[in-house]
Amino acid sequence: MIQDQVNTVTENVSEVATEAFELKSFLYDKLIANGFSEDPARYLNMIALLISLVILVFMVDFIVRKILLNMFTKFAQVSKSNFDDLLVKNKVPKNIAHILPLLLALHFIPDVFFHFDSFEIIVEKGLQVFAIVLALWIVRSLLHTVKDFLKTLPRLKDKPIESYIQVFMIFAWVAGIMSAIAVITNTPFLQFLTGLGAISAIIILVFKDTILGFVASIQVSINDMVRIGDWVTFEKFGADGDVIEITLATVKVQNFDKTITTIPTYALISESFKNWRGMSSSEGRRIKRSVNIKTESVKYLSPDDVTRLKGIQIISDYLTNRQTKIDDYNTSNNIDKSLALNGRNLTNIGVFRKYVQTYIENHSAINKDMTIMVRQLAPTTQGLPLEIYAFSSDKRWENYESIMGDIFDHVIAAIPYFDLEVFELPSNSSFSNLN
Repeated sequence: MIQDQVNTVTENVSEVATEAFELKSFLYDKLIANGFSEDPARYLNMIALLISLVILVFMVDFIVRKILLNMFTKFAQVSKSNFDDLLVKNKVPKNIAHILPLLLALHFIPDVFFHFDSFEIIVEKGLQVFAIVLALWIVRSLLHTVKDFLKTLPRLKDKPIESYIQVFMIFAWVAGIMSAIAVITNTPFLQFLTGLGAISAIIILVFKDTILGFVASIQVSINDMVRIGDWVTFEKFGADGDVIEITLATVKVQNFDKTITTIPTYALISESFKNWRGMSSSEGRRIKRSVNIKTESVKYLSPDDVTRLKGIQIISDYLTNRQTKIDDYNTSNNIDKSLALNGRNLTNIGVFRKYVQTYIENHSAINKDMTIMVRQLAPTTQGLPLEIYAFSSDKRWENYESIMGDIFDHVIAAIPYFDLEVFELPSNSSFSNLN
């Protein structure tokens, strides 16, 4: 029924348009009869016909668009699939509706410019180029519809469908641009490709950076390496900030000091850089920092030391249970405890590590669902590093630094309570105290 409406409208419009343009020289004849010279009469006749054609084309475009949208709406009401809804969302009916008005314009252009052959050629070429662009729009909207539909299927949700469509559209746009150039230069498409191949060496030499950027932009897009808004660190170019623009040739990064660093796009695939997107999209921001303990301050804990440290509430139960297990082991194995080295013992560094672990686990700003670890690193000439590895719930830079600062303020201040010392290189004051 709807198809019959489209056919009826098309036939009526065609009949009216044909009758109208059969009178293409009517105004010209009237003007000549009223004493106008030929040139003004031709121009006025052409302008009148052009205005009439433009009005006709817009009317047909409006009517066909309304009919197609009505057709898709009614079809969507009886269809169980959401594919037709996605067609409307991606403007497929709207783009298809432009086909009939375009064909109508191409048909009547010779009648409008029958006195002006040069104008007719220019306008026809323009419409042909528009036809190529319209075909690309329709293909793009159809591909986007297919992409959106496939993403609704569970087995295809994690597949890089968008990347494949982007690559296809790149080749489609290249083919479309070459076709448009062939139309404008009035060169057969195959002959145009042959001539293009003959000068390809010169093109590659002249447009080397553009070609490199083009290839890089494809790979960056396919591999989803960088997006606008990503925080990236590119040490070679001194970039450390947010990506604000990605073009064919360059990537602009606004550093945290508000300066702008421009990076060649092809450097993203030829050089190493760090993208912090994974951190931004995760549930926390990593804290990975260590404090160096002076090795000479590490010792076994005496019973008096253990009793004193039980006053620290968050490790009181741990010390009680741990000391009980150690005493049971030493007693059952007849360990001679006249020498502290024998058997099992608590150490101040071990108890301190447990204290820091418990403190971090109970900290309100730490994400409890991610890794929380306090570990010893290999000893160095600057002492024994004790590293905190955890993730703050707040990923904002200012708050993250404040959280990490508060944690290490507390940890460094707590070190003396365990008879430990922070390692630091001697300063002038250290030598002056010897006098």
